[in-house]
Amino acid sequence: MPAPKVLISDSLSLAAVQIFRDRGIDVDFFPDLGKDKDRFAAIIGGYDGLAIRSATKVTQKALAQTTRLRVIGRAGIGVDNVDVPAATARGVIVMNTPFGNSITTAEHAIAMMFALARQIPQADASTQAGKWEKNRFMGVELTGKTLGIIGCGNIGAIVADRAIGLKLKVVAYDPYLSPERAIEIGVEKVELDALLARADIITLHVPMTEKTRNILSAENLARTKPGVRIVNCARGGLVDEVALRAALESGHVAGAAFDVFIEEPATDNPLFGHPNVICTPHLGAATSEAQENVALQVAEQMSDYLLQGAISNAINFPSISADEAPRLKPFVALADKLGSFLGQLTDAPIKGIRITYEGAVAALNTRALTAAAVTGVLRPFLADINMVSAPAVARERGIVVDEIKREGPHGDFESVVRITVDAEDMPRDAAGTVFHDGKPRMVEIRGIAIDAAIAPHMLYVRNHDKPGFIGRLGTVLGEAGVNVATFNLGRETEGGNAICFCAVDAPISPDIVAEIAAIPQVKRVRAVSF
Repeated sequence: MPAPKVLISDSLSLAAVQIFRDRGIDVDFFPDLGKDKDRFAAIIGGYDGLAIRSATKVTQKALAQTTRLRVIGRAGIGVDNVDVPAATARGVIVMNTPFGNSITTAEHAIAMMFALARQIPQADASTQAGKWEKNRFMGVELTGKTLGIIGCGNIGAIVADRAIGLKLKVVAYDPYLSPERAIEIGVEKVELDALLARADIITLHVPMTEKTRNILSAENLARTKPGVRIVNCARGGLVDEVALRAALESGHVAGAAFDVFIEEPATDNPLFGHPNVICTPHLGAATSEAQENVALQVAEQMSDYLLQGAISNAINFPSISADEAPRLKPFVALADKLGSFLGQLTDAPIKGIRITYEGAVAALNTRALTAAAVTGVLRPFLADINMVSAPAVARERGIVVDEIKREGPHGDFESVVRITVDAEDMPRDAAGTVFHDGKPRMVEIRGIAIDAAIAPHMLYVRNHDKPGFIGRLGTVLGEAGVNVATFNLGRETEGGNAICFCAVDAPISPDIVAEIAAIPQVKRVRAVSF
């Protein structure tokens, strides 16, 4: 099997390039390619991985040229330069490096607070201009002030830690911050209105989403404490810049320090020119340590995925650690095949998919297994679907996906994966397990126990448990030249409903399926493939 091939189209450290090579991955390093859209689009189709910074724009048009691309790695946090929905639709994992520049960004926010509190840039410009305006630049102490942190994830928590060390009181607004985590990092968790009313300084550390856009709107700025100072080193658009300028002009806001802007590069902005505003050109991650860290991190992450199937810091897929990947692999195959089996039996529109994990498998990272199950169910309808795109496709089509876990021993099997497809005509279900050989097996169909290895070509028959069925089926297959590899039977009760699930050496034609359907005991027959 040829080695994976990676394209690096932006400037990345040579140490990162060497990581790929040391792990046996072929690398083409063209650090200025991202600026040449036509050349980039012309060659991207020949790579399994793409490593970028911010210069390369990975558009839907560029992605349309790819046939083998499996992963895009962004050395940094923001993926604004990647069309993530288009990548997801094509089954491309999009990774970022959210922790490589966390300390650097947090330190920049703290530096901006100090610069704002003591008017350092303005005092520097005045002094170097030959003035000595000692009385003009009256600052404020940070000690004892209340810092309000909007967004207390990784970077926000580091800012909180540094601020507590500087003897500030820290309050935090973050809907995803648990009370236990708040206690652990030493902050008081509050609602947004309380933060606005109490904070002497507000710093933002949230991503840009529809929920966070203009989180400091004109209305919310009016709710802030008079004399508040605002720091934004996260993303442009979190603060209404025009409204903030008005609040600065009125004196309600004492000062603002911004590293990010709605439009970048920011050559003109409503905040520019105000004497109490400090601006930097998106320097939050601009230290040599951070640039090196994110480059090395993205190289390691992409290598782990391309070589081992491990997924970390993916924007559009659940994470799978290098340790988990080999344990999950056989269950991913099982979930996919169970889903595919049920999808091939289903003709009516699908309303929901329920995946139940019983036994030891319930303790694994089941999100990846669920993605595989949904992929299998939908593949008969959407040939180009994959584990990355399947969950999004299901949501778009209004298909409800439920996941249930039942840990502990389960009957005769250490682990069982059970899938139910709720279609408009009727529900269909099947269950399977993985034996010690790592191969998936079907252990139940429609509530009927069976033991069947899953082969590339199989025949599924629902029948009445009456004499003569097996002989007649064998005759039809024999006369058609179909060789049976395995033959598996199961039944509810003697003389009741039964199933036959057998492996054959080649696909079965529709004519043979029709002949089997004509056997008196047969209720339904379907040729399936995996």
